[in-house]
Amino acid sequence: MNISKYTTLCLKLAGLIFILSFLLDTLTFAIPLQWQNPQWQIGFVTAIVDRGIVPMVGMALIIIASWIDSTLNISAANAKPTTFLRIFSFILASLLGLIFLLLIPIHFNNINQVKTNALEQIQKGADQGGEQIKQFLANLNSLSQNPQLLNQEIAQRTQVIESGQFQGRPLTEQQLVQLRQQRDQLQNLRDLAQKPAEFKKRREEIKNQLGTQLEERRRNAENQANIESLKQWLRICLSSLMLAIGYSVIGWLGLRAQGLMSGNLKEAKR
Repeated sequence: MNISKYTTLCLKLAGLIFILSFLLDTLTFAIPLQWQNPQWQIGFVTAIVDRGIVPMVGMALIIIASWIDSTLNISAANAKPTTFLRIFSFILASLLGLIFLLLIPIHFNNINQVKTNALEQIQKGADQGGEQIKQFLANLNSLSQNPQLLNQEIAQRTQVIESGQFQGRPLTEQQLVQLRQQRDQLQNLRDLAQKPAEFKKRREEIKNQLGTQLEERRRNAENQANIESLKQWLRICLSSLMLAIGYSVIGWLGLRAQGLMSGNLKEAKR
């Protein structure tokens, strides 16, 4: 075997391995099959598109090997396996071109569905946060109207801070800081409770502050969800579109050229 035939053999073998590796990966990613799950579909499509260039490299190697064989004027018997491999590559390219084209609307729909679910969860979290704020303000009012309970809470925290222990266990420095902060807040609340006008003003300030923080977190979460869905859509859908165009060109033009080549060979035999 001369060096040229050895080179084409290596190219064909490498190209076939590239193609078979992609097909094996596709089969592996599809297991277990969960077509009803949008998240699974997104992961599957992403994995396939990310590896979509692999069989194209294999096809290029096979086409190059076929061209080298044609320049060597190999016998018809030896040319049959090369012709079969080349036609197989063109048919597979046409099929992959169609598949990658169909993946675009499927992925777009799944991305929108996942984004919608994420926005609904964010809104539910915001609604729950609003209810928690209302509950907190209600508890604040209850405490302000019960000075005896406030004094009791302050005294309990003061006793724990002075003893440095809680339920027989020594307090850490962080726990002591938290207890001091809680005691100071309760003392401020007790002082404000004695001044209804200032207490009402402070309550409104807390309400507005907590509401603003909650709304800001909601907006940030929504913006992040929108940005992530846009990035995912652009990366996968555009990549899938480029792969669809590339495979379609390789497949259709390759099959057309193969038909012309076969016609020329028949005319030459005549």
